[in-house]
Amino acid sequence: MSVLFRVFVSFGMVVFGPSASFAQSGWFWQNPLPQGNHLRAVAVSDSQIATAVGDYGTILRTSDGGATWTLVGGTSEDLRGVSFVDANTGTAVGGSRTQPPFTPAVILRTTDGGATWTSQQSGTSFPLNAVSFVDANTGTAVGGTAEIGGRQVILRTVDGGATWTPQGFGVAALYGVYFVDANTGTAVGAYGTILNTTNGGATWTTQVSGTSNSLLGISCVDATTCTAVGSSGTIVGTTDGGATWTPQYSGTSSALRSVSFVDANTGIAVGDFGTILLTTDGGTTWQFLFSGTNNSLAGVSFANANTGMAVGDSGTIVSTTDGATWTPQSTGTTNDLFGVSCVDANTCTAVGDSGTIVGTTDGGATWTVQVSGTNYPLRGVSCADANTCTAVGASGTILGTTDGGATWTAQVSGTFNALYGVSCTDVSTCTAVGNFGTILHTMDGGAIWTPQISGTSFALFGVSFVDANTGTAVGDAGILHTTNGGATWTNQSGAAPLYGVSFVNADIGTAVGGRPIRPQVWYILHTTNGGATWVNQLFGRTNFLVAVSLVDANTGTGVGDSILHTTDAGAQWRPQFSGTSNFLRGVSCVDVSRCTAVGNFGTILRTNTGGE
Repeated sequence: MSVLFRVFVSFGMVVFGPSASFAQSGWFWQNPLPQGNHLRAVAVSDSQIATAVGDYGTILRTSDGGATWTLVGGTSEDLRGVSFVDANTGTAVGGSRTQPPFTPAVILRTTDGGATWTSQQSGTSFPLNAVSFVDANTGTAVGGTAEIGGRQVILRTVDGGATWTPQGFGVAALYGVYFVDANTGTAVGAYGTILNTTNGGATWTTQVSGTSNSLLGISCVDATTCTAVGSSGTIVGTTDGGATWTPQYSGTSSALRSVSFVDANTGIAVGDFGTILLTTDGGTTWQFLFSGTNNSLAGVSFANANTGMAVGDSGTIVSTTDGATWTPQSTGTTNDLFGVSCVDANTCTAVGDSGTIVGTTDGGATWTVQVSGTNYPLRGVSCADANTCTAVGASGTILGTTDGGATWTAQVSGTFNALYGVSCTDVSTCTAVGNFGTILHTMDGGAIWTPQISGTSFALFGVSFVDANTGTAVGDAGILHTTNGGATWTNQSGAAPLYGVSFVNADIGTAVGGRPIRPQVWYILHTTNGGATWVNQLFGRTNFLVAVSLVDANTGTGVGDSILHTTDAGAQWRPQFSGTSNFLRGVSCVDVSRCTAVGNFGTILRTNTGGE
């Protein structure tokens, strides 16, 4: 049975669970839940307590078997590995970049069950990928990069991370490590690398894996018995401390990214496309289990033969209490979302990939999937009121609803050109724009869509009308403007590419866009005279924005690779903490406090406090 998750604040931490209200400041997650950043690793302490870590410093903690999750964090760097020695004491490691220029590797430590995390000095700028502690003081972290000029990293601590000593000097990046005691451990990595130590890392010995595939995860049950998994479905095992490693048949060519054994016979491996494999005979045979997800799984951990969790892309969490059947603990769509339209603080509609439409009537506390009737990507949506919305997308797709999304009806666009944006000023009057300069207009709620002459063959990506006559379209053609309902369109600026536009009245509007690849250019263009002149307000910033929403002459929010906000008509655009590195593609604000942003991997973020 699926669970509807809601959000509330407890002791400064965001907690996700059933039947809760929310009063959160800044931007917070509404979909997927408990959050939508990629999760890279998980440590299950017992049947109730687990900790998962992932991108953008995500740390999730449950103390009730996953019924509720607490979202905490101490960094915006990606976290890739986590190890707990008891319910309270744990270490997470990571680092955002896998190629130069690198930022310092991240090591975080908690001694209070994850309530607070303290940063430790890693002494390296190469990312750390995995960590293994055998007691509160003794642990090893590994990492590095396989890129040209790469480096192998092994760090060791015997004082709980107060100091970390480097041990690795090779060139093959390491992706997994497992210690069974203070002295005996194995690390695996790129090009089939396997390293073993029996003296706490004073020396590391190379072992022959028998594969050149990258090994991404390892689990050991004692000093002699270990299993490693990796790319192309690779599984290799040893029962003699690594003197020999024997290939095992996985039955898949998908990458396996993590493995967890609870005894010499019983283990679980997880990987791409939701793959979960079970062995009960020490790897002689592996059988597929139904995971309930197609999202890639990056981490798995078991507390005992029955109780385990796996985590992965887009915040995916699945759990088992019998070792065989897996139940999703994360909810919501993970399809990319491209557009959103809110008509008031409670009522919003978002559209996206594979014909996805989701709607809320309670301010985003719950988002309900609506049946679109199409698998085409939907790129834009505009709602005239709580009941009446129009969505547009690939192959000239236009859908309309007059009952708040209970039913969506296909409308005849008269084109197979992709449509990217739509703006409706009332239940009857809408304008849609798309590829090859396509502009379509309706004055009867979509019964008839009439093409208009844009004067360009370049793609148009966004459109904003303030009344039936006055509108602006943007795209690869720059900026087009009309004051007669689209009977004629005039080019106002050749600045391109532009992806989003928002006007609050006939005079005041903002367009955003740019090109993050060479030749690089970034735009926040603003006009106070109906587009007669446009001024770039980015002032040297390199933020790549693709959507913008203005609520009055002073207040607006732009999204893309970040969130920027202004309260002074664009004199300053200030970055806001989004809590994710997922790219954001649409934003809709209903007043100076309440905005909804959507983006990749089903991301839906909400603010009730103007993003602050």
